[in-house]
Amino acid sequence: MNDSSWGAPPQAGYWGPSEQGSAQGAGPAGPAYDAQDAQHTRPMPIVPEEPAHGGDQDDDRGAARLSGPPVRDERPSAGSYGNPSQKPQEPMPSAAPQPAAPAPKKSAGRDLGAAIGVGVGLGAVIVASLFIVKAVFVGVVAVAVVVGLWELTSRLEERKGIKAPLVPLAVGGAAMVVAGYVRGAEGAWVAVALTALAVLVWRMTEPPEGYLKDVTAGVFAAFYVPFLATFVAMMLTADDGPRRVLTFLLLTVVSDTGAYAIGWRFGKHKLAPRISPGKTREGLVGAVLFAMVGGALCLQFLIEDGTWWQGLVIGLAVAATATLGDLGESMIKRDLGIKDMGTLLPGHGGIMDRLDSLLPTAPVVWLLLVIFVGSG
Repeated sequence: MNDSSWGAPPQAGYWGPSEQGSAQGAGPAGPAYDAQDAQHTRPMPIVPEEPAHGGDQDDDRGAARLSGPPVRDERPSAGSYGNPSQKPQEPMPSAAPQPAAPAPKKSAGRDLGAAIGVGVGLGAVIVASLFIVKAVFVGVVAVAVVVGLWELTSRLEERKGIKAPLVPLAVGGAAMVVAGYVRGAEGAWVAVALTALAVLVWRMTEPPEGYLKDVTAGVFAAFYVPFLATFVAMMLTADDGPRRVLTFLLLTVVSDTGAYAIGWRFGKHKLAPRISPGKTREGLVGAVLFAMVGGALCLQFLIEDGTWWQGLVIGLAVAATATLGDLGESMIKRDLGIKDMGTLLPGHGGIMDRLDSLLPTAPVVWLLLVIFVGSG
């Protein structure tokens, strides 16, 4: 029995199976019953288990189901069953307009208060150590390098199964920073070579499976973190070393701040959406402007024999290298499938998330300062 016969008068001589045993007061079989009796007679059609119409429709019409309750002895309203094609009335939609959802507020994407607090605290430690005892600042750089290496090697092992030897990297990384401060570029290169050799030998104590990828990652980590950080220690060896390091730090922070502030407020065009969707071209322009102005001021008032136009050049270079360094670490994190390298610094992530723009900027600033004002 198809769906179109639901609610229609029964055909001549047909009785549903359930009517024969349970329907009470039904009219006689066949076409002999009159119209008046038909008004008090309700046929009981066989209802499929999954009717095409909704259950509410069946309940409203009082049709019985084989597995449902008995037939209700209610007199249907006129016209309810007389027209088989009649469709149930659907509820009228509410005419009251729905309130529009409030527009989402633009978010900075991180805990700005925590980020500022941690940044100010780190800055105070760095400046105090920088101008009080140079050796203390070198120790701060060495500690940052070791923690950064730990974060990087830990994420490599967790996400890629790459076991870069941490012990030779940590010892060699700290030695690079100290050698760069004591012996300059020559000492730094010797420490890099010995660290790479130590990584190769240390990894030999484990099974050969994965040896090549482990030592490759170890050598990469040695160059990426401690070797680049060595140029900060080399800047410190000059007579005005603390002011050179302060200029390097200030310009990098100013560049990041300009990119963040301008990009958050005016950014619309993505700079590298596949690498870092949050960075915009407008943010890059802000980084360049902020860094060039900061560079002109620093070279004019902080660096001996420095001039404002040299600061413009250094500021432009800092904006470029800081942005590339940030994108480089974003590329690494994309490959690893993580957002931050660590959670050590609230509002910032890990140490590596703060070193990403500083590391590639250090050799560039060191070189330009040597060219403009000399190494003394």
